Amino acid sequence: MGADRKRGTRRHGPGRAAAYAACGAVLLAGCASMPDSGDLRGVESTPRQNAQVRVFAVPPHEDASYSEIVTGFLEALTSDDPDYEIARKYLTPQASEKWHPLRSTTVLADGPGAQPDRVSREERDSLSYTLTGTRVATVDAEQSYAPADGDYRETMHLVRDKKTRQWRIDVPPRGVVMGRSDFQRNYQSVDRYYFATGTGPGTTPHTAAVADPVYVRRNVDPVTEAVRSLLRGPTRWLDPVVRSSFPTGTALPEGPVSLTPDDQNKLTVPLNGKAARVGDNKCQEMAAQLLFTLQNLTPTMDEVELRAGGKQLCHLTAEDAEDVAVRGSAKRADYLYFLDEKHHLVRLAAATDETVPAPVPGALGEDMQLGSAAVSRDEDMAAGIGLDGKNLYVGALVSDGPLGDPELTSSGPSAGKRLSAPSWDAQGDLWVADRDPGKPRLLLLKKGVDDPVEVKTPPGLEGRIESVRVAADGVRIALVVKSGEKSSLLIGRIERGEDGGTGDGSSVSVHELRSATPELEEVTAMSWAGDSRLVVVGREKDGVQTMRYVQVDGSTPEVPAPASLSGVKEITASEDARLPLVGYSEDGIVRLPAGEQWQKVVTDGTAPVYPG
Repeated sequence: MGADRKRGTRRHGPGRAAAYAACGAVLLAGCASMPDSGDLRGVESTPRQNAQVRVFAVPPHEDASYSEIVTGFLEALTSDDPDYEIARKYLTPQASEKWHPLRSTTVLADGPGAQPDRVSREERDSLSYTLTGTRVATVDAEQSYAPADGDYRETMHLVRDKKTRQWRIDVPPRGVVMGRSDFQRNYQSVDRYYFATGTGPGTTPHTAAVADPVYVRRNVDPVTEAVRSLLRGPTRWLDPVVRSSFPTGTALPEGPVSLTPDDQNKLTVPLNGKAARVGDNKCQEMAAQLLFTLQNLTPTMDEVELRAGGKQLCHLTAEDAEDVAVRGSAKRADYLYFLDEKHHLVRLAAATDETVPAPVPGALGEDMQLGSAAVSRDEDMAAGIGLDGKNLYVGALVSDGPLGDPELTSSGPSAGKRLSAPSWDAQGDLWVADRDPGKPRLLLLKKGVDDPVEVKTPPGLEGRIESVRVAADGVRIALVVKSGEKSSLLIGRIERGEDGGTGDGSSVSVHELRSATPELEEVTAMSWAGDSRLVVVGREKDGVQTMRYVQVDGSTPEVPAPASLSGVKEITASEDARLPLVGYSEDGIVRLPAGEQWQKVVTDGTAPVYPG
C-alpha cells in the first residue's frame, strides 16, 4: 500500500487536467482538491454558490489511490452530472448495477467524513471506509424532504482489481450523501399542485389547488424533472386528500425529452397515449396543474399547451388558469383586521398605506370587547374570542348585524388556558383550540355556527394545542403544540369523512403531524405566508427571539428572512406575497412592505389578522 500511495503522489493524468479545467470553468465554485496520497480526513462541504454555477464531475484517473477514489466519488455526488454517470465510474460494474442514487439523499450538517479501516491494510487488496456525519435531513424517492437528526454512519468498501490493479468501490453508500451547503447549491424546492378532493362545483372555492413541495436538482433540467415529478402523483403524505387530473399512467414520451418555454413564454408538453382521450375540462385542469407548478421555476411562463397522439389536447394561459382552480397565493384579501385600543374589531384596506382604521360592520366592531378574532376568507363573517378567553362569538360583517349567544364556552381557569384565536378554512368552517388543561380539545364549527365537533388528533400527541391556523387549501393545518417548556410548530393533514357510518354527520380528523421547525425550542407566533410556507416567531435553545420563514416540510425556503423586529407578540401574513407582513410588537401594530423596513400602523392595537 505504501508503494500505491507513493505511485499516486503528484501524478497528474488527463483526468486531473480535466479537473483543473472544470474548476476554472466554474471559477473554483465546486471542485474541492483531490489528494493524491494520504488518508482521507473528510470531504469539505462546498460553500453555497450562485444558482447559475455548474459543477462538473471528473472520472478517476489511471492508478488513482484508494483515497482519491473515495474523495472523487463523494465529490461526484455533488456535481451536476444528470444520471450520476461519472460517479458510477468509481464503482465496480456489479456495484453500479445495484446502486440507486435517486432512491434517497442524506443531507449532513457538513460534508461526510471518511475514516479508513487500518487493520492490516498495507497487505490487502480490499479496504473499508466509514462515512460519518450529523444528519440534517433526508429526501426520499418521492423527492420529499424531511428533517432528520442523529449520527450518520455507513460503511463503504473498496477492492483492487486483480488484473488492472485499479481501485474501485464495490459497496457504495445507500443513495446519495452530501453536506447541507452542497444540497442547497444542488437542489431547489418546487411546489407541485394537485386539487383538494373535498372541493368541486358548489363549494368555495369550486376547486382548491394544493401545493405539494418536492426537491429537484437545480441544474439538471429542472423544468422537465418538475413535470415528470408532477405526473408521478402526490407524495404519500398528501395523497389521501388530493387528486390529480392526469389519467393514471400519464407520462412524458419515452426517450430523451427536454422541456423549455419558447420565446413567447409558452411551454408545449407532449404526453403519452394515456392522456390522448381526455375531455376538455379534464385537460384544462391538467394544464392548470402544470402552469401552477412551473411558475415556481419560470415565473414568466404564461401558457401551456398539451399534446398527445400527435395532436393538441388543449392550451391554457396563466390568466385563465385562475378560473380553473383557486390558489391561496392568488387571492388577495380586501382588508387587514386587528383590535383597537377598545378591543373592538377594526380594519384597514390591505393593499394601501392607510393608518386610520374603521370599525367592521356589525356587533363585533361596535359592542363586543375581544382578545382575538378571525375573519372568513370571503370576508363575510367574523369570529371573536372574548377578552377573558372564555367565549367564542360569531357574527356577519353587515351593518346592524346581530350577535347571539356564545357558540362555545371554555371552562379553563384563566384566559391563557381557555380558547385560542380561531381560524377559518376554505369551506367556511371555523376552527379553535380549547386549552383547558382538564379537557384540551381541537374543535370545528361547521359554517361557524353549528354545534362544535371535536376533531380527532393523532394518538400519542404530546402536549396542548396553543394556536391553530388552517391553510387556504383547507386540507392542511398548522398547530403550535406546547409540551413542558417546549412549543413546536406541527403541520397536519385534514381528513373528512362520514361519522361512524351513521350518515347523520361527518367526522374530521388531523393525521400525520410533522415538525416544520425542528431547530426551534419555542414557537410563540406563526401564520401561513404562501401556499407551502409559513412565517414563524420563535427561539432556538439558549438563543434570542427570531423571525423566519419555514416550509411545511421543515426545510428553509430560498427567500430572505424578514427584517428583525423587537418584542414580537403576534404575526400575520397573507398567502398572497404581494401583501405586507403585519405584526404586533412593543411598538404596536407594524407592517413590512416588500423591500422596505417595518412601518408603524397604529400605536394602540393588538391581534392583527388577514382573512383565514
